[in-house]
Amino acid sequence: MTAVSKRAFTVWWKDLERWIVPKQFFSAGQLPNGWSIVRVGELVQQIKDRVKVEPQEEYRMVGVKWYGGGIFHRETVKGEALSSTYVTPVIPNAFIYNRLFAWKGSFGVVPEDSRDFFVSNEFPQFIVDKRRILPRYLYLFFMCGGTIKAVNASSIGSAAVSRNRFKEDDFLIFEIPLPPVHIQQVIVSHWEKIQAKINEANQQVEKLKQNSEETLLHELGIQVLPPTPRKGAFELFWKDLGRWDTFFYRKDFADLDEQLSKVRSAPLGQIMNFISRGWNGKDFPEGTFEYIEISSVTKDDGIIGSKTVEVRNAPSRATTLLREGDMILATTRPYLGAFAIVTHEFDGCVCSSGFAVADRLKTDTIDKDFVLLFLKSFAGLRQMERRMTGGLYPAIVQTELEQVLVPLPPLEIQREIVDMMSHYRQQITKERKAAEENKAEVIREVEEMILGIRPVPH
Repeated sequence: MTAVSKRAFTVWWKDLERWIVPKQFFSAGQLPNGWSIVRVGELVQQIKDRVKVEPQEEYRMVGVKWYGGGIFHRETVKGEALSSTYVTPVIPNAFIYNRLFAWKGSFGVVPEDSRDFFVSNEFPQFIVDKRRILPRYLYLFFMCGGTIKAVNASSIGSAAVSRNRFKEDDFLIFEIPLPPVHIQQVIVSHWEKIQAKINEANQQVEKLKQNSEETLLHELGIQVLPPTPRKGAFELFWKDLGRWDTFFYRKDFADLDEQLSKVRSAPLGQIMNFISRGWNGKDFPEGTFEYIEISSVTKDDGIIGSKTVEVRNAPSRATTLLREGDMILATTRPYLGAFAIVTHEFDGCVCSSGFAVADRLKTDTIDKDFVLLFLKSFAGLRQMERRMTGGLYPAIVQTELEQVLVPLPPLEIQREIVDMMSHYRQQITKERKAAEENKAEVIREVEEMILGIRPVPH
């Protein structure tokens, strides 16, 4: 027999798996005095005003970043390039979210200075009743871990999870523990105060990264100039003509070339032995393998994980078997520095064809860790930027990658630099870990305050 609750109730977010009535819950009467359970639809009103797209008009379109990252300017396009017939102007202080990626925390509040921008219908906006709820408080509620979990359960889609949409109707029926506005303001202020400290810690991490990169290049006697396009006509010697596009001859590219020509250096293709190591089903008798794609590698952390894939459903890009000690270099968007040396943990994985793979050094006068450090440096990435082609997905082909110059100081100097950069990495890891722990603690505090189970500080 099915039992239906006839009164309001609240559920622990950590216990919420689907947006349905669970078997265990606690009464709304357990909330602090003056609090109530209210549907979001009673607190907001959706912005319906739209403007018709004119083909020759330009529209500055904005989006909403994942993980509560805020509003950002996506692109400026002419109306004729838009697929929509209508667009909606963004309204300062409106609550906004991305229907397609709400499950990734794509929620925000439109900043005051965001005028003359537009969004498509994938970004619904809502004016909040400030007499009852603050926009930033509503944002904090939807950034709670339990809320995101419920949003994911409420989202619908017939394809992959990335196509799931969080419909407005589902948003409006969410129930929220609602304290008086002055309590909301205290919670928001508490969050903003600690958020400022977290941002300060993140800035310190970025400063350490910047210092480490500058120190590396200083030790090599190299200075990378800011991007400097050429203006007007210029001339070149035939011996210096590498490509016909003017981008290739940007002043900072040419300056870096000149600096590298004055120190002992060699092309990457003369230093590393690039390979294509295929695989077949017999390599994986259990029927699955661990797959490393470009998103599995970061500049700061190297390989951060893999995903299990069935051999029979292997993606066409899963082409190369990896062995411990291989160096993998992402050739799509190489300026992001998604490069790594394969550790024992990932021996026997398969990687995407979006990586160039080198199995060994061709000389014993260079340290592999030093090569990786240089390729990730401003000087290494700037050379790759110079040699990549393509618009939406810029990439560097292997023949161009092999022409990237690597300086060759004496081996003992290389190892001293590797040790020094290892010390920097330890500092960065320590600072970043502290910032992440602080952030997790703040999220937990705010979530408990919103649920009324932690006292709100005066």
